[in-house]
Amino acid sequence: MAGNTLPFKSNYAVSSKIEPFYKGGKVQISHDEQYIFCTCGPRVNILQINTGKIIHSIEQDDQEDITSFSLSPDDEVLVTASRALLLKQWDWKQEKCTRSWRAIHNVPVASMTFDCTSTLLATGGCDGTIKLWDVVKQYCTHNLKGSSGVVHLVEFHPDISRLQLFSSSVDCGIRIWDLRTSKCICVLESHYSAVTSLAFSPDGQTLISSGRDKICSVWDLKKKAVKRTVPVYEAVEGVVLLPGKSDYSQMGVKGEGLHFVTAGSKGVLRVWDSSSARCVFTQMLPDAPALNTEEADLDPRSLMQLLPMPRSNRLVTVTAEHNILIYQMPALTVQQQFVGYNDDILDVKFLGKDDTHIVVATNSSQLKVFELATNSCQILYGHTASPTFGKMTFIGRVHCVAQGSGHSNAVGSVACSRLKKAFLVSGSQDCTIKVWDLPDPLPDVGCDVMLMTARLTEKAHDKDVNSVTISPNDKLLASGSQDRTAKLWSLADMSLLGVFRGHSRGIWCVQFSPVDQVLATASADGSIKIWSIQDFSCLRTFEGHDASVLKVIFVSRGTQLVSSGSDGLVKLWTIKTNECVKTFDAHQDKVWALHASSKDDLMVTGSADSTITLWKECEMKQSKLQQELSNLLHEKKYLKALGIAISLDQPHTALRVIREIRQQEDGIQELEKTLLKLRQDQKESVLRYSVVWNTNSRSCLDAQAVLQVLLTHLIPEEILQYQGTRTHLEGLIPYTERHMQRIGRLLQASMFLDYMWQKMRITGGKDSVNLDDDEEMDSSPQSIFIVDKQPMDTADIQESLQQQEDEEEDLEDPEKREELLDEDESVSTSKSAHVNGVKLNGVNRVEDGGQVSSEESEDEDDVVELTTKFLPIESMDSDPSKTADIR
Repeated sequence: MAGNTLPFKSNYAVSSKIEPFYKGGKVQISHDEQYIFCTCGPRVNILQINTGKIIHSIEQDDQEDITSFSLSPDDEVLVTASRALLLKQWDWKQEKCTRSWRAIHNVPVASMTFDCTSTLLATGGCDGTIKLWDVVKQYCTHNLKGSSGVVHLVEFHPDISRLQLFSSSVDCGIRIWDLRTSKCICVLESHYSAVTSLAFSPDGQTLISSGRDKICSVWDLKKKAVKRTVPVYEAVEGVVLLPGKSDYSQMGVKGEGLHFVTAGSKGVLRVWDSSSARCVFTQMLPDAPALNTEEADLDPRSLMQLLPMPRSNRLVTVTAEHNILIYQMPALTVQQQFVGYNDDILDVKFLGKDDTHIVVATNSSQLKVFELATNSCQILYGHTASPTFGKMTFIGRVHCVAQGSGHSNAVGSVACSRLKKAFLVSGSQDCTIKVWDLPDPLPDVGCDVMLMTARLTEKAHDKDVNSVTISPNDKLLASGSQDRTAKLWSLADMSLLGVFRGHSRGIWCVQFSPVDQVLATASADGSIKIWSIQDFSCLRTFEGHDASVLKVIFVSRGTQLVSSGSDGLVKLWTIKTNECVKTFDAHQDKVWALHASSKDDLMVTGSADSTITLWKECEMKQSKLQQELSNLLHEKKYLKALGIAISLDQPHTALRVIREIRQQEDGIQELEKTLLKLRQDQKESVLRYSVVWNTNSRSCLDAQAVLQVLLTHLIPEEILQYQGTRTHLEGLIPYTERHMQRIGRLLQASMFLDYMWQKMRITGGKDSVNLDDDEEMDSSPQSIFIVDKQPMDTADIQESLQQQEDEEEDLEDPEKREELLDEDESVSTSKSAHVNGVKLNGVNRVEDGGQVSSEESEDEDDVVELTTKFLPIESMDSDPSKTADIR
């Protein structure tokens, strides 16, 4: 496509999303090994292993967090327990709740499991009791008491004919319950810390238990005694027995005895021989540095769960950072990795020849490389607060090849040379910029990581360096900083070529145009500016974001911009017309990351809401609903417009409708009439939007207006029926209190101004300040004191007389007389100061020996501005030579 005929982009559509699906808690694999079940707050998410997609999401209606769940061995029944003390039975394939009942436990359920027949369900509560339920006949069959504290582990014996249940609580013992008599027949005592996992041998005669006391115990269930204690020297969270029929020689298994795999705080899998209590195999992590065993318990790679997949001979581990890894045995090669929770996403870039991968930087120390086709992830360890350079191989794996250190503070931005991978530039919070030479040629995979040294170091800014970028010809470097300036450098010797000044707050991003000699900057003042790199003048300013602009990129061969901001919005701009073509609302928090693909047809964004969104360019085919929404806003048919904004799930558009309603003459009545005509589900959405609006001081008044209508006209029972009402109301309280405090401070300040104004006595005198003829006087039309030429009415005269009588009474009191004298002295001093200098707009111009000195005062600016704003315009004297006398 020729450059002259390149059309402007008009729209992007969401192609896919990588969203958080696991935030800690239980993880379970389906019996057919096709799905992973995991908790995420009030939801149980079902992840399809082959595609990496969330195919089902089971959500609690009351929005209470799920404390435990269990999937039946036949993969048909899912039971969840929440903090509301309810058990719910789900047809998870249809996402339908088939039955719910009270758990009878006085406190939340901490653990649960099914027996092998999928008919009995055991629940362990935080109250120390265990209850068994017949899910077919729907009644409680057993109530087992005797455990002390939270029952965090329950397991049925695999041989159902024994009718035995194993449990463990905070007393560190393993209790064996006979379900025929409902009594505890034995307590296995060996651990001195919490028991985390149980594994039964195929014949059911041997039990292996793991604990956080850094040992594993091998039990003889016939004798109810310990056969062997295996010291593993790490807090063990999971144990799995290896099947005896397969060949596991690659994992150190040579004999025919029982071997088991442990996972724990050191972050590696280890194989143990139960007969000799020796470790026969330790997993190696080539991409990760060696762990410090003294600090291993705090390492984010610590393994929290270990699950078997016997059909496919695989193992599943869950890390402390909510990553799920699938290993293929016996080689223990990583087959798939899924990231359950990314936390704040700070940056994202396309990677690979055809942009098949993206690399993501979060507020953790690991980089994550996602394959877009399957959402499978490779986690890169070993990143520090220094530049690290990686290389991607033809099989889609990323390996570290070079690393450099030298900055004294965090590295905020890194840019690589464009024409040839010869060097990179880093900017840091230590206010410096460093230029690093890359090794040539780059080391192959498997070679030692080479150390880079900084070729040039420059003290670039007075504050943090937030962004650095290199020009397309590798000759220029631009940097942006919190000191509100951007600078242009020559990469040959790091000499300063010029400074771009004009932003009122810090600059978050700088970008060179791919075709023109211009630079784009994005700032915390909410604007984007285009600068000429020849004369450093500002050519264009784009305003439209309600908060900081965090990222900006050029698209359409330099003719358009895409920006992202802390308001959660992404905007598409046309440079020639200064027009915002489209606003995209797909994130709920700050959008830190923004990047375009090499073909310019895809765009990826990452936000502090832990969501990565992949956008695909599409033609501007605005739907009928969107077109109708624009028409309705123009025609002021707000009820239909608000309904369409809710149906499109566009909170930003709904906020615009609310604001337009409130700007009408009868805005309060119109808003009340509009909101009360909405359906219940629409009111629920508006309430949810209001919680988000209330977090921002710019939109809190709109949110409070909506809340006033809903809380005034709807009965509490109706509001409580809304989904997540309790969570929403709890989220409103702290921000509302903060807004009330802010308004209270403003009210006190305004009352002080009102008091000062009421106490002023202004007359129509025309005395002026005598100035020499050769001195110039500021001819600004503004004046501090306003001359009120209208006569005082009777009420004012009576009030004045009353005040004079009060003052005469005060003079009779010696103490008050001294106070009044001091006050008169200060007033006279103030008068003389005003006579000797003219005070305008918060600037004191004091005449001294023919020289004029200025002193700014922000507080005085505010007072003068507020005073001028609230005074009647008719009373202002337009003659700048006139001053007012205070009597």
